[in-house]
Amino acid sequence: MASLKASPALAPGSRRTTGRLRSGCSPVSIPRPRTSLLENKSRTSFFGTACLRKDVRRERCSIRTTMQTIASTFPFSSDSQRQLYRGYQSSSPEVLESDFLVIGSGIAGLSFALRVADHGKVSIVTKDVASEGSTRYAQGGVCAVLAANDSVESHASDTMVAGDYLCDPEVVNLVCAEGTEAVLDLVRLGAEFDTNEDGTLHLVREGGHEHRRIVHAADLTGKEIERALLEKAHSHPNISFFENHLATELVTSQVHDEVRCKGIEVIDRSSGKSLVFLAGSTLLATGGAGHVYPNTTNPPVATGDGIAIAARANAVISNMEFVQFHPTSLYLDERFPKRTNAFLITEAVRGDGGILLNSDMQRFMPEYDSREELAPRDVVARAIDHQMKSRGDSCVFLDISHKPREEILKHFPNIAAECLEYGIDITKDPIPVVPACHYTCGGIKTGLQGETSLAGLFACGEAACTGLHGANRLASNSLLEGLVFANRSAAACVERKAALGDEDLSSWYGSSCVSDLDASAEQEEADDEQQTEEATALLKLAELRKELQNVMWDGAGIVRSDKVLIEALCKIKSVSTTVEGILGSTTVRSAQALLEANELRNLLTISELVVVSALQRKESRGLHYNTDYPAKLESEKHDTDLTLPTDLRSYLEREDVYSQNAAEGPHQRGMETRRKSASPAKSPKSHKDLMPVMKVRKDPEL
Repeated sequence: MASLKASPALAPGSRRTTGRLRSGCSPVSIPRPRTSLLENKSRTSFFGTACLRKDVRRERCSIRTTMQTIASTFPFSSDSQRQLYRGYQSSSPEVLESDFLVIGSGIAGLSFALRVADHGKVSIVTKDVASEGSTRYAQGGVCAVLAANDSVESHASDTMVAGDYLCDPEVVNLVCAEGTEAVLDLVRLGAEFDTNEDGTLHLVREGGHEHRRIVHAADLTGKEIERALLEKAHSHPNISFFENHLATELVTSQVHDEVRCKGIEVIDRSSGKSLVFLAGSTLLATGGAGHVYPNTTNPPVATGDGIAIAARANAVISNMEFVQFHPTSLYLDERFPKRTNAFLITEAVRGDGGILLNSDMQRFMPEYDSREELAPRDVVARAIDHQMKSRGDSCVFLDISHKPREEILKHFPNIAAECLEYGIDITKDPIPVVPACHYTCGGIKTGLQGETSLAGLFACGEAACTGLHGANRLASNSLLEGLVFANRSAAACVERKAALGDEDLSSWYGSSCVSDLDASAEQEEADDEQQTEEATALLKLAELRKELQNVMWDGAGIVRSDKVLIEALCKIKSVSTTVEGILGSTTVRSAQALLEANELRNLLTISELVVVSALQRKESRGLHYNTDYPAKLESEKHDTDLTLPTDLRSYLEREDVYSQNAAEGPHQRGMETRRKSASPAKSPKSHKDLMPVMKVRKDPEL
């Protein structure tokens, strides 16, 4: 791995400007990239001094939705929160200190840890075993400009097109420019990717890419990257792993006008022990929130924990309406048991010549987009959704059987083996596929060094919203983003450590610095009646989780409308109230019950953020398609920023949101009605209705 390099120094008085910061947080200087590769406007300041001026804040194009803190009003009251941990709290939680704290053990968290480990002690906290996470399930690969006929400009252009021009051009440029070295660092680290006969890296092309630039290890790229990173991390003397530790809340303190993150509260799932991890810099690299939907390619741990925890600490959350549904996950009918996560059929199958067919075995993508099967994921997912709904089919089919058998088995051995388990021979048979929730493009808003609106808190990977993906993620850009921003966050945290010096974190730690939990109650042995009560509560929570997932699929799925979004918001609040009642009358003691309750709490937070963000956007762009606003508007070309300050009324408590149960569509929210009536979130009557947002866009100003 290349040695860690500090960020270039800023010229006196210079500041980078890319967004907005909640009032009260100190400005952070961020260096500009040396060159600008795209002619487009950058976002306005996220962390510059100007963002503290009221007159500048009024001029921002970003939407600012203010809601009351979820931890105290929605989805859980402070009483319920105390109840949630009542059976687990010891009289005095153990405090562990380190220089750097990482929550999550995927490509972003491990890369960051390896970068900073030579500069201090690192604690890696992970909800499951360290190897479990979205990284290991990534099939396709990681992209970088490595081919002679490729260029940074081309990669940047592909990223902007896929992101429907909502991407931050400055972020796109730096990721594409720094990506090549970041990927080669993985090779130096020991990751074994597929190579050509001459020893060069074998590159494939995926949907949305103009050139071959996807580095891969057959169709198990993520697993190989995770193996290499874990092997190095486990061997480093300064890195300590804390597996099966459930992060619950951030530890924050108020220092003058600045809110600082000092660490995180944790429950050891194996012992029930309460812990507090303190560090000068904390990185949230917890992955996405796929399990807010009933069908997802994400592993079971992907319940939006990091985003929800940050939201409850009042960090700025951005662009949560943009949820990517992978067009092709393996469809299994009622003959087979439901998987905890859908099996992904990688983008590379289409990139390698796979074609999509309907139930009549007719190819349909040419009717929707000139790029056919190589169109961006949002385009392909909507086309499949339209085919299924208009024809009444349960799935469509992806056919790669026209390719040579040996080539198929060489490139896609894992997919071939998995499908064969269900009686599908992909060398002969088309693969039944359906869209599945795959990636959260929004998340904790960050600057160019991964810094958030809370001092000392950084975010990276799928939990972050860096500005790279915009309204839709380009295939194989996610692993690349994790690498690049892990490196940049590491450099910033090393500089932060030098600036802070030898700070005694435990000297100020006290009950006022953590969330309002009942720390006086000792863990008690549950009797038979209490165990039965908890088991009953667990069953109810599981049912409510399924109900919430179905609400999100019906109301905030691939195709949406204001009517169904508002109905979904009402149902989310109803589920939240029911959950709060259950937890208010049940003492949670077992590790499994605590995990289920905490994950459902986080999923409720994520659901609210997604639906409220979707209601704010009055257009259809990228992954967000609203039948009430099918056009793309220049006036809506901005981020949707949400924060949850404690001193303002919750959006969810507004009576106008729920009046007449949203029967009249958009007018209920007190906003301008742009159409006479709201349509249900069903697929448009004709594929031509989708064309305005699916056509090839060559003009960067569109």
